[in-house]
Amino acid sequence: MPLSVFSTFDEFKAINPVVKAPTLVLDDGTVLMDSTLIIDYAEHASGRTLMPDSLEQRRQATAVIGLALAACEKTVQIVYERNLRPAEKQHEPWVTRVQGQLDAAYAALEAALQQTWTPAQPLKKVGQFAVTAAVAWRFTQALLPGTIQPQLHPGLAQLSAQAEALPAFQAFPHA
Repeated sequence: MPLSVFSTFDEFKAINPVVKAPTLVLDDGTVLMDSTLIIDYAEHASGRTLMPDSLEQRRQATAVIGLALAACEKTVQIVYERNLRPAEKQHEPWVTRVQGQLDAAYAALEAALQQTWTPAQPLKKVGQFAVTAAVAWRFTQALLPGTIQPQLHPGLAQLSAQAEALPAFQAFPHA
């Protein structure tokens, strides 16, 4: 059952007192949080991995994943500042700093992605780097529309569009 740290805070807190998203509650009641750890658990449970085998490809994938997670973190910081902090307590130098970090994360992510994937390669087998980058892009576009321009990040925009068209993404739409 999807819950939100904003609109269903108390319900979320009843399941996970830390109120950290994402959270996954296993059948035995164990609460897992953090996307990287949830994916690690799922990989071990399924006996499959979304990470490449070669050290060089794994290094590239890990770099992309780290940048995508940083972009998500900076998106959340801006959303919290704008939506939860009272207007009279918002600190513009802080928002400017975090926006600069968000811009840098997406610029570096676009560059790193170019070393790992090109839009001419259709996504058939989606690795963890592609899932994380596509989700991060969609997350920022949904929560901070107009903040990160798709024309400045064509690889990310294309990767996200291709991922969103896959049955696995369509089965769990962002909402």
